[in-house]
Amino acid sequence: MNIQGQAALVTGGGSGLGEATARELARLGAKVAVLDLNLANAQRVAADIGGLACQCDVTDPDSMQAAVEAAAQAHGPARILMHIAGIGSAKRVVGKDGNPAPLEDFARVINVNLIGTYNAARLFAAACAKLDPMEDGERGAMVFTASVAAFDGQVGQQAYSASKAGVAGMTLPMARDLAQHGIRVCTVAPGLFATPLLKELPEPVQESLAKSIPFPQRLGKPEEFAQLAAHIVSNGHLNGEVIRLDGALRMAPR
Repeated sequence: MNIQGQAALVTGGGSGLGEATARELARLGAKVAVLDLNLANAQRVAADIGGLACQCDVTDPDSMQAAVEAAAQAHGPARILMHIAGIGSAKRVVGKDGNPAPLEDFARVINVNLIGTYNAARLFAAACAKLDPMEDGERGAMVFTASVAAFDGQVGQQAYSASKAGVAGMTLPMARDLAQHGIRVCTVAPGLFATPLLKELPEPVQESLAKSIPFPQRLGKPEEFAQLAAHIVSNGHLNGEVIRLDGALRMAPR
């Protein structure tokens, strides 16, 4: 798909990997709707790239649907979905006090990262399936965000790893499901990236994390994630695939 002139939705577009992806799509000529729970962040990014800001809770069907419709009204129906919104979690199954981890903490991460991804995908796909096909019969492309934690999660990452493994696990069946509509589905599984959340860690901790990456021994750059996400959209034969982007990192147990 030629990104130039296409309408795109970027969830979690107000910061981190989502912001970098929104900026890359705009650089390539897409009409970008920046969807984020934090409206101020979405507005900041949208103002910079000439896009549309939408406050959006990906776990809420009505909120997500409203964002899809607002973006379509402003830019025309979207053919690109970059789903990057998500949250982290670290909680041992049995705490130091001997009590089990609160179930609601696990459920919240699954709800945002996994169910939120499916919610965005189903609403985008339903709208995209109604569009006229382009070259090769393609109507649209979706890129999800998993994590290397889906495959080698660390101690305390049960909820996060399960949520991201769920995203990775539904990539191929969703690609097969939506093939009849000409909609491709891929997922990027990033490793350690220099996002605002990670940058809050002390410098020695960041340096230690960087040294755990075989090569290059540095944190991933958000723009590298964005470049891969954009390439997936551009490369029409990429479908049903989960791609690790991690510098050959394999996470240690802790």
